[in-house]
Amino acid sequence: MATEIYIVRHGETMFNQLNKVQGWCDSPLTVKGINDLKVTANALSQVHFDNMYSSDLKRAIDTVHLMKDANQVSEIGKIKKLPEFREVFFGSFEGDDIEETWKEVALAAGVGPQTDVTKIINQVGIYEFREATKKADPRHLAENKKELDERMVRAINVLHELTKNEKRILIVSHGDFIKTLAIKYWNQSDGLHDIVFPNNGSVTRGILRDNGNFEIVDYNVNAEDM
Repeated sequence: MATEIYIVRHGETMFNQLNKVQGWCDSPLTVKGINDLKVTANALSQVHFDNMYSSDLKRAIDTVHLMKDANQVSEIGKIKKLPEFREVFFGSFEGDDIEETWKEVALAAGVGPQTDVTKIINQVGIYEFREATKKADPRHLAENKKELDERMVRAINVLHELTKNEKRILIVSHGDFIKTLAIKYWNQSDGLHDIVFPNNGSVTRGILRDNGNFEIVDYNVNAEDM
């Protein structure tokens, strides 16, 4: 039995609002973030889910509970938290200004002091971009492409085991992690260049098949348009 996966990006947070790097570090949802999520939750309130899951970071947990509380046609028990669906880890850059961080990454990638992350990725490719992030990190803790790719594969394998008897599930994750999943598993991505960053509260839909193969069929969609 194939499982339909609705991947929701968490709502806007304080660090999103302040333009700070937010990977494994956490900050609370803003009032705007909560209000935007209510729109998503209302749009999905009549969609039946066999289960709901989330990343183990608080901004994702708070988001999934908004989805759960608004849904009128599903009986969801305790939410299982999956660390495999955490945001990308940015090491020593966590909490820093985003533009200053990308400037350091661009220098490490050898493309000069740029702050436009899309331009950096498209110049060197997603693989070299992740390597440059780890290289630029003074403590070299940031996830590189190999580490992140292994975690994405593990995330899909974990979900495959959990959802064998579930036809449709919802999971709340994070912007860069969802984008990187789409670069890998969406047929409209070439697997190397950047794609648009998913909006807070947006829905990315995938199909997880019996044999464990995963593909993304809709990316960064407004829930009201699903």
